[in-house]
Amino acid sequence: MGELGAMTDTLFDLGEAASPVERVGAGGAARVVSPNRAQMELRPVDLESLLPEDHPARAVWEFVESLDLSPLYAEIESVEGRAGRPATDPRIFVALWLYATVEGVGSARAIERLCDQHDAYRWICGGVSVNHHSLSDFRVRQVAWLDGVLTQSVAVLMDSGAVQLQRVAQDGVRVRASAGAASFRRQTSLERCLAEAEEQVQRLRRELEEDPEATSRRQAAAQRRAAEDRRQRVSRALAQMPEVAAKKKQEQRDQARVSSTDPEARVMKMADGGFRPAYNAQLAVDTATQIVVGVEVSNQGSDQGQIVPMLDQLEQRYRRVPDQILVDGGFAGLKQIETATERGTEVYAPVPKPKDPERDPHVALSTDSKAIADWRRRMGTAEAKQIYKLRGATAECVNAIARNRGLQQLRVRGLTKAKAVLLWYAIAHNLMRTLSLAVARQAPAT
Repeated sequence: MGELGAMTDTLFDLGEAASPVERVGAGGAARVVSPNRAQMELRPVDLESLLPEDHPARAVWEFVESLDLSPLYAEIESVEGRAGRPATDPRIFVALWLYATVEGVGSARAIERLCDQHDAYRWICGGVSVNHHSLSDFRVRQVAWLDGVLTQSVAVLMDSGAVQLQRVAQDGVRVRASAGAASFRRQTSLERCLAEAEEQVQRLRRELEEDPEATSRRQAAAQRRAAEDRRQRVSRALAQMPEVAAKKKQEQRDQARVSSTDPEARVMKMADGGFRPAYNAQLAVDTATQIVVGVEVSNQGSDQGQIVPMLDQLEQRYRRVPDQILVDGGFAGLKQIETATERGTEVYAPVPKPKDPERDPHVALSTDSKAIADWRRRMGTAEAKQIYKLRGATAECVNAIARNRGLQQLRVRGLTKAKAVLLWYAIAHNLMRTLSLAVARQAPAT
């Protein structure tokens, strides 16, 4: 009795137990329809009516249908007249990733869930089921095709006169890599990890040969894939070691470290002042329209030396270089400015403060070449200062939009896959920006 009394004791007096609400109407017992959540429902669904006519998903699909998808269809092995399961239409994958990028969704697993739960994703799929493995593979497998889409879509805007490519702003943004700081190891540690990984691969192979029923076939295959993947990553990390060590002083080369998780990632100084594994994503933006015209990804921690490679890319894409390029002080190497000037592009970048505080930084030095002297004088004019303000309003604005859409940390590893992700962001941004420009042109003048 004592135990029962202790169990029923409470800190506060609860009073009398509340009785169930009586369903009594004015003339007797009330008749109501109560929820029955155990019953099964069959609902007819018209996917076409799920979205309004001006929904962004419809614009994404219309854009996808305007693209040349023949390279994607050429990769499909399932063809008419042969056995095999039909492949998922590449248009669905392209539209899903573009729309997901616009919405700030960067996970293949999240897209798979949304295709069951969200009307816009269900409308894009049109009753076709997709899985996260296929979505993830497709995202990073089509780098060359995505690069061509960027060129083609910007070229169309140039033909229409919307993009002039007269003035381009370039900026870099550090994107967190899919690797932890603890994954960076010295060469001796990597060699030990490689030996352990190779031993594990051999052990798993022996277990399967000696006793095929020791584990399920699927589990054994997964273990072998994981062990082989680890071995390959450590091998790639060792291959990167000479390059990393060469950038250090002779007495510090034995302290060089490379990530065993993402060998191509490098520790960089981030916007908050901290140092983390990252990639340097470069975007070139047309200042008149905020259309992204160039994309590159490097594992170089600074922006030094990035002007000329971007000019090379723009010339390769559009058969011309911009008349002007706007960059911040991190880009402004003298050799880069001279080369860009020789190519016909004026560089707008802040002139570093001289060591002598009494010397005017915009006055040419006796040792300056003509290109450097012209740059110094140009950046001292009021016109150049007004032009340079466009860099923050365009390139930095586009970078901020990409950040807001989820470009905070990469979910993929390696320079090639990182560039694929950045291309998705650039194409998705250009699509939405083109729609905004079209609306602005149609708006009545005030």
